[in-house]
Amino acid sequence: MSASFDIQSATGTYNVTVESGSFAQTLAGMQDAAVIADAFFKPALAGIGIDAIFVEAIESNKSLDASPALIEQMRKAGANRSTHMVAVGGGIIQDLSAFIASVYMRGLRWTYMPTTVLAMVDSCIGGKSSINVGPYKNLVGTFHSPERVWIDPAVIATLPADQRASGLIEAAKITFCRGAEAFEEHLACGPSVDMDPAALERLIINSLHSKKWFIEIDEFDRKERLLLNFGHTFGHAIEGASHFGIAHGIAVGIGIECAIAFQENAGVDYTAVPRVAALRQHLRDMIGNDPTVLGHLRELSVDDVLQRFVSDKKHGKDFYALILIAPDGSVILSREPRTEATLGSVRRAVEEIIEAYV
Repeated sequence: MSASFDIQSATGTYNVTVESGSFAQTLAGMQDAAVIADAFFKPALAGIGIDAIFVEAIESNKSLDASPALIEQMRKAGANRSTHMVAVGGGIIQDLSAFIASVYMRGLRWTYMPTTVLAMVDSCIGGKSSINVGPYKNLVGTFHSPERVWIDPAVIATLPADQRASGLIEAAKITFCRGAEAFEEHLACGPSVDMDPAALERLIINSLHSKKWFIEIDEFDRKERLLLNFGHTFGHAIEGASHFGIAHGIAVGIGIECAIAFQENAGVDYTAVPRVAALRQHLRDMIGNDPTVLGHLRELSVDDVLQRFVSDKKHGKDFYALILIAPDGSVILSREPRTEATLGSVRRAVEEIIEAYV
């Protein structure tokens, strides 16, 4: 199956196309563009005659410190205000490219070709860039929507299992936040790290249609779109404390479990909402017994996790901003009092979930 649909944004409408086998053909039509690509794709792009700026897709390159060198390469390559930029890669390449496209000569048109499951199901739409500053994850960024998004699910064939699981967990999060029907459709696709390509296309389309609602109703993260941070406050802290050894989506999945445990420890009973149990089981199936993830969890410093949790940019002076599941199963923004008692409850939830996995 394939699909094509439009996203409405403040700067205009942009198109998203999902089509297996379209990668090489689409890039072949980008000869005049300024291409920023994951260094992994250097042989593939050379084979179709694309001269790109290649970036190693590592977390340290998704930073304010690393951005000037990339901007200089753009200038040396002759990029000007009329240049069309194309980004080829996963979330790190997308964040860098979206940020640079938004600030280079006050803004360039750009196209995105995501190459990871996580980028395909989630970050490829919405126009958001998130850039690290020193030890602080995603501290700065911009909103700068692409002109076009081209998705070829076939390019994920070389992705390792943890990266596939990472994306599938993000899709589960998005659809759960959207509601029971979207989440049931996600589960009906049979999500697994070795799922059938046709089922993966269906899953990608369902996830993007679910996210489309959030970004069209609240493009700039004022209200509804904030709910998509479900699992992220705990997850970012866990990801950072693992020194990014735990993949982003997997850390978010563990963060979702922590958020649920936080609520249950406060007395919330989810037995009347079976999809909460279904979500937890799905997360366990995705994360499974991955020895690398379990190894990082065993070595995790809970004190480090808590320090990073407290430093999250979403918190206020007097509260911790958490996305939680209400007793009726809806996802809500909760402002928990910024007290030692709350932080103690956070610690208990984190310790409980780490123990459950290891």
